[in-house]
Amino acid sequence: MTSLSPEERRKIYEEEKARIEADGKKASGNESSTNLDPKTGAFLSYLGLWVTGIIFLIIEQKNRYIRFHATQSIIVFGSLNIIGLLLQLVPFMGWFLGVIIGILAFVLWIVSMVKAYQGEFFKLPVAGELAERFIGRVEKPYSGEAASNREKEPPTGVKPGSKETATLREQTDRGRAGRIASSAFAIAWSLALIILFIYFHDYIAFYQLEKVNGASVWIREPVLTSDFSLWLPIVITVLFLSIAGHALLLAIDKYILRETTLLVLDIFGAMVIINLIAIFPFDFSTFANADLTAWLELGLKVTLGIIVFGIGIAVIVRMIKILVNIIKRTATY
Repeated sequence: MTSLSPEERRKIYEEEKARIEADGKKASGNESSTNLDPKTGAFLSYLGLWVTGIIFLIIEQKNRYIRFHATQSIIVFGSLNIIGLLLQLVPFMGWFLGVIIGILAFVLWIVSMVKAYQGEFFKLPVAGELAERFIGRVEKPYSGEAASNREKEPPTGVKPGSKETATLREQTDRGRAGRIASSAFAIAWSLALIILFIYFHDYIAFYQLEKVNGASVWIREPVLTSDFSLWLPIVITVLFLSIAGHALLLAIDKYILRETTLLVLDIFGAMVIINLIAIFPFDFSTFANADLTAWLELGLKVTLGIIVFGIGIAVIVRMIKILVNIIKRTATY
């Protein structure tokens, strides 16, 4: 039998290695008609919003991970674009709602690109369900480097590879997606409130339609008094802290960090409302009826007090929950 030379052995080894890698790539569902790494393809599907979503949905015919994110990009950002255009036709508050939609779209754009490039099966509510129905079931999680890093030992009594393990992983992915959506919404809402309070607080008013020289004109009666400037720095500071806190939670998904951050933000939120009650920069004197004005002021104070009470209860419950989970050593997702 003729022995093989070192060069021939190396050639056979390289060919066999390439074959095994190709088979593994095909079996794992990572084969791509664009020859791109699935994470890169998914990232690019969001980069140009719904435009690159359409492009990758057309040119990518094999990899469901890329096709899923391309479809989700089309549904999410295409819908937000249409809503933004329609809101321009709405008088008065249309511009403000359009700003909120724009901020929400920006946050979702950043989060979607990051999660797609990390190889996570990031499925947004409604849009993700529609995307998965359109392209078929997608392997969860993405079976690449990110997937191997996420492999964990199942709980005691749960057999690896069993249906229970798959269910637990699906629940974990769903919980992670919910937390991401919650933080993204909180950031978008905080940005919208900052813009409203700084630039457009004068539009918080009563509006009456009156006839002026035969034409119908909306008359605006501002509700906020000059004391609003005393409360403004307080709420703006807390809103920026909220943005920073939720941005940190998007980057680091740890139970203790998240619960502690939310606890602190809840306390700050209660302090903001308490200061609002103390300053009370509202003027309802535009109503001719003094009794109605008094009832409006009382009703608003009672409502704000109930909100503070509710936040206080939530803070206590969250503190107890954190302590119990730490003691039971279950303080993790």
